Amino acid sequence: MSQPIPRLTSLFKLEYPQSVGVFGSYDEAQQVVDFLADARFPVENLCIVGTELRSIERVLGRRSWATVIGSGVQSGISTGLMITVVMWLFSPNANILLLALYALVVGIVIGIVFAALSYWMSQGRRDFRSVSQTMATKYELLAEHKVAGQARELIGTMPGARAAQFNPVPPPTPQPQGYGSPQPPLGYPQGGYSYPPAAYPAAPGYPPAGQPYPPAGQPYPPSGFANPGASEQPPATPDEPKQDGSAGA
Repeated sequence: MSQPIPRLTSLFKLEYPQSVGVFGSYDEAQQVVDFLADARFPVENLCIVGTELRSIERVLGRRSWATVIGSGVQSGISTGLMITVVMWLFSPNANILLLALYALVVGIVIGIVFAALSYWMSQGRRDFRSVSQTMATKYELLAEHKVAGQARELIGTMPGARAAQFNPVPPPTPQPQGYGSPQPPLGYPQGGYSYPPAAYPAAPGYPPAGQPYPPAGQPYPPSGFANPGASEQPPATPDEPKQDGSAGA
């Protein structure tokens, strides 16, 4: 009894796929699969996925009437060969050489005409020749969950193979101030609960806050340390009695 052929979409599905390696080129991923196949690993449980697609356009040269006519001749030759095969099928008794010559001439003329019209209609907006290709930046090797551990172990024993880490942990995102923590009430300092030092008066013989001690060997001022903010004024003296010039009798 023949087994039914699975649909094409089901061939690319894996049961709970897990990443076993990320490679920079398709050749590296292919070498790893070849190594696993040589190690008798069930490679039917693997899948190579190209990620981070990018389009690459390779500029070949400047476009001119000479290059346009040359490309028209090349396309005309292929068109003439196809016409030759079709005409030979409908006229098998005809001379194949004359038929091919006639078809090539017709094909070359048609190719040159269409190439010249295309170049003339572009109005010089694209005066260069190029080829484009869509490529993947990274190739990830996926395996089903039941054989993912075995695949990682075998890849680790491969000479020169670098197995990528699966699901790397992203760095912690810095949270804004106060996020997820209780906020202090209004009127209190934010973040760290640091209060300014209280401005207590300095004791006699000790400097106030922010004023340095006197150098060693010098005595302390008898009245303590002067307040740098206070203005120095001479001490008040009691009024002396006025002396009268006349002596008392």
